[in-house]
Amino acid sequence: MKIELPEKVKTVIGELKAHGYDAYAVGGCIRDSILGRTPGDWDITTSAKPQQVKAIFPRTVDTGIQHGTVTVLMDKEGFEVTTYRIDGEYEDARHPKDVIFTSNLLEDLKRRDFTINAMAYNDEVGLVDPFNGMEDIKYHKIRCVGRAEDRFSEDALRILRAIRFASQLGFVLEPDTDWNISKMYKNLENISIERINSEFCKIAASSDFCVQMVLYHEVFSLFIPEIKDMFGFQQNNPYHIYDVWNHTVHAVQAYECDCEPDLNPRDLITSLAVFFHDIGKPHCYQDGEDGIRHFKGHGRVSADMTNEIMKRLRFANDTREKVVELVYYHDATFEVGKKYIKRWLNKIGEEQFRRLLNVRRADIKAQADMNQETRLQKIDNIEYILEEVLQDDECFSLKDLAVNGKDLITIGYKPGKEIGEVLNNLLDSVISGEYINEKEKLH
Repeated sequence: MKIELPEKVKTVIGELKAHGYDAYAVGGCIRDSILGRTPGDWDITTSAKPQQVKAIFPRTVDTGIQHGTVTVLMDKEGFEVTTYRIDGEYEDARHPKDVIFTSNLLEDLKRRDFTINAMAYNDEVGLVDPFNGMEDIKYHKIRCVGRAEDRFSEDALRILRAIRFASQLGFVLEPDTDWNISKMYKNLENISIERINSEFCKIAASSDFCVQMVLYHEVFSLFIPEIKDMFGFQQNNPYHIYDVWNHTVHAVQAYECDCEPDLNPRDLITSLAVFFHDIGKPHCYQDGEDGIRHFKGHGRVSADMTNEIMKRLRFANDTREKVVELVYYHDATFEVGKKYIKRWLNKIGEEQFRRLLNVRRADIKAQADMNQETRLQKIDNIEYILEEVLQDDECFSLKDLAVNGKDLITIGYKPGKEIGEVLNNLLDSVISGEYINEKEKLH
């Protein structure tokens, strides 16, 4: 098999070999190249020890020298070069106690997590695949190197990594790997919430998140225990055919199906908002005398719960605030008409409004077929008018208003709170169509 290595990777490997050392591109970059995906980065493994690597290349950074990793700088790009190593005993289900450098590539590949990540390549030797990673790629399988129980005992985060690779690649976990996840997932309690968050975000933004929600909901409930209340919680409402959890799964699936990598790529904030949008329903329901269950105010309750969950999971403030806002408004009333759309744009901005429509569409698609086509058409009509508003540069924010604070001061207003109130009143009048957005008309 021939893999096209970038020229700078060839240069790094070539320099190491010219000095008498073995060197290969290794891991995820080889997997992605075989799958026809563009690697995010290129890692290199070598028989040279860190100090020997540093002696060969003029510009290096000690990024993890105690574990054998030196970053070699080529122009403005960095390439991690790591010495072949054997990991020592894992004491905390996270980190090896120590590492031993070795001159044997096989020993280095043996310590890696999954067969599809335990392949190495250089142009001279070709593909080195001692654990049949190519076969697992062919059959779309995630398989641990050696015994799954050993790999997950060494680093419990590999449990989420297995789910993440399955979700990103559309693969399935082979039986032994899957069984050991069901047996060992509680070891994730030993992992820092930051590392869990990183993997969960990659799963939530991947193409098969809904599949993993079905298969591994118990794993997710370990760090988001609030979702347990959704399992089997019946909605008893003519608009719904699923319990709360399965409605959420179908909504996530609907959002994934609407995504196109180039035109409408999957967005983490939207995906998380769909995941959390009904999490408050089991906590704010009322059963009517007719047996119909109602969930008045569930948007607010779900938003409050989402806010607390995302704080606990150490999400960035900007991501958290945007997800919470979408959850809060997901069940709001949407009217068709320019003034209503401009009010939404003023309230939450274009990007968030587009996300909100995507959340709403996914929510409707996961409901019963009661006027579903009409409700989806309404969302389409709103999007059509949104494009018109944006294309015509219509006024929906203070920065678009034809007058500003200085203009009001010029005609006699005193600086202060009153200026803001007047500008907001003028903006509201422009949005509603009462006034035309022209300076002379607004004075």
